[in-house]
Amino acid sequence: MKIGFLACAATLPDGGAERRGDAYEHDLEVAALRPPFAAHGMEVVELDWRSPIESFDGLALVLLGTAWDYQDHPEEFLARLEALAARGIAVCNPPEIVRWNGDKKYLQDLSARGAVTVPTLWHDDVGRGEIAAALAHFGTDRVVVKRQVGAGGLGQHSFRVDDLPAADWRMGHAAMIQPFLPAVVEEGEFTFVFIDGEFSHGVHKQAAPGEYRIQSLYGGWESDYTPAPADLARAQAVVAALPFDNPLYCRIDMARLPGGELAVMEAEMIEPYLYPEQGPGMGAALAAVIARRLA
Repeated sequence: MKIGFLACAATLPDGGAERRGDAYEHDLEVAALRPPFAAHGMEVVELDWRSPIESFDGLALVLLGTAWDYQDHPEEFLARLEALAARGIAVCNPPEIVRWNGDKKYLQDLSARGAVTVPTLWHDDVGRGEIAAALAHFGTDRVVVKRQVGAGGLGQHSFRVDDLPAADWRMGHAAMIQPFLPAVVEEGEFTFVFIDGEFSHGVHKQAAPGEYRIQSLYGGWESDYTPAPADLARAQAVVAALPFDNPLYCRIDMARLPGGELAVMEAEMIEPYLYPEQGPGMGAALAAVIARRLA
C-alpha cells in the first residue's frame, strides 16, 4: 500500500530547485516514517504536490508533509487536494481542514470556543499607520506583524515604537498584528504534537541570540519537553476547541502571556513539521492510525 508524502521542489532531495535551509527537516521526517510504515505494509512515496495528477494514481492516502510553499498559492494547493480526494485518495488532513486552517483568522474561532489566544488586530493590509495604532492599542513598545496566510515565519516583521517602517511601507498581504511577547525570547515557545487527538510529544523551541523567530531557518533550536499538567491541559483545550474531530495530526504552538498563561499562537493542521527527534514514537503512532483508518 502506497502512502504519498507531499512536498515541494525546495524541500525534495531531487526537486530540481535549490533546497531550503530547513529542508533537512523533510529528510528527518521521511526517515522517521519509513520503517514503521513498512512494518504495516505501507510504502512512503515522496511527491511534489504539483506533480502531474497521474503521478498520484495508486496511492491510498497522501500526507501533506513539507509542501512549504503552499501559502503563496493557497487556492492552487486546495484545488490539488480536492482533485486528489475526488480520485478516491484519502487526504490528511482533508481539504475542509486545510481551508479553515489556511487563514490564521481561525484563531478567532478558537477564541470564541474558549481557547486562550494572543491578542490580535486583523487588517486587509498593514502600513506605518496601522502599526502605530496597534502599538497604542496594545499599550506596548513592540509588535509583530504576520501574514494571515503564511508559514514558517516567512514575510514576518517586528517593529518598535522608536523604529517604525518608512511612511510608504506596506505589508502587501492581509495581515495580523500582535503584541510582542517577551516570553518568546526569555523562555521560548512550546509545541504539543497530537496524533489522532492524543498527545504524542512536546518540544521546547528557542530563538538564536538577537532573534525572536524560533524556526531553524533563523537559527532556532529544539529540545525535549515534558509539559507540566497545567500546560498540557491548555494545549488539550485548544484541540478540544477545534471544529473538527480528531484530525490525523495537529501541532499546537504556544507561548506564555505576561500573566503566565500559555496562549495558542498556531494550531497547525496543514503541513507542520512534527519533530521526530523529540518524538521518536511519532512515526509508529501515525502508521498505526493510518493503517487502522485504511483497514
